[in-house]
Amino acid sequence: MLAVPYLVPALVLYVGFVLYPLVDTVRLSFFSWSGFRTRPQDFVGVDNYVRLFTADPVFWRAMLNSVLWVALSLLVPMLLSLVLALALNRRMVGRNVFRSIFYMPAVFASITVAAVWRWIYNPTMGALNQLLDHVGLGGLAHEWLGDPSIAIYSIFAASIWQAVGFGLVLFLAGLQQVQQELVDSARVDGANAWHVFRNVTLPALRPTTAVVVVLTVINSLKVYDLVVGMTGGGPVQSTQVLALWSVTQSFQNHNVGMGSAVAVVLLVISLSLVVPYLVWSLRDNK
Repeated sequence: MLAVPYLVPALVLYVGFVLYPLVDTVRLSFFSWSGFRTRPQDFVGVDNYVRLFTADPVFWRAMLNSVLWVALSLLVPMLLSLVLALALNRRMVGRNVFRSIFYMPAVFASITVAAVWRWIYNPTMGALNQLLDHVGLGGLAHEWLGDPSIAIYSIFAASIWQAVGFGLVLFLAGLQQVQQELVDSARVDGANAWHVFRNVTLPALRPTTAVVVVLTVINSLKVYDLVVGMTGGGPVQSTQVLALWSVTQSFQNHNVGMGSAVAVVLLVISLSLVVPYLVWSLRDNK
């Protein structure tokens, strides 16, 4: 009971900045409102959701891109983070320097990363096209952010550069929990590097992997800054994602009800992916 007074300020902030906006967003998804205080909020029931799923083609494009982003994030950055963690967990010259180099992009603001990579992708003065031309591969030069067929992948490449360092730190922390005695015993029994990794290291990393997966899914679904800073959802909505479409509907199209409905759909998707995985992971660790 003595701790209760110390928890009150944090509880007030949590209710004011997390719970209340969450509940109010769900409420607004059942209303038609322009976002201006002078305009009334008209109750429309589930009409926003019906229009969202039946009459909004941009929503489905944003949904596809968000799902694609989650799938690629669970595959590419996580795998690279694990490989780098395994490599940098060994004794080597300059190990701390390499750790710092790989982690550094993770501390940059996403909008800063977007500005850097937008310059790299510049079709005329960008570093990527100039590098390709310099090594004799000028035919591969492209308008990386202007081609609807590859723009989303170009943005995702920038996200890899930023995200790998965060996963690297988590996996490095998890590798410190691997008991060296088990590794030595496996090697004495004749296990090679792959067998040690599969039977000793990987099981020990299971709690860390659960954390990385959950954070990766959440961060992937709420990706916003990179897309805004590099393409703004274009060209022709080819890089639109759910978080950006929610903001666009609410504050640019002045349709707060539809924007809130997109946000609620995003919340439901997040919970449907994260909660079952957490339940399975915790049950499997008992």
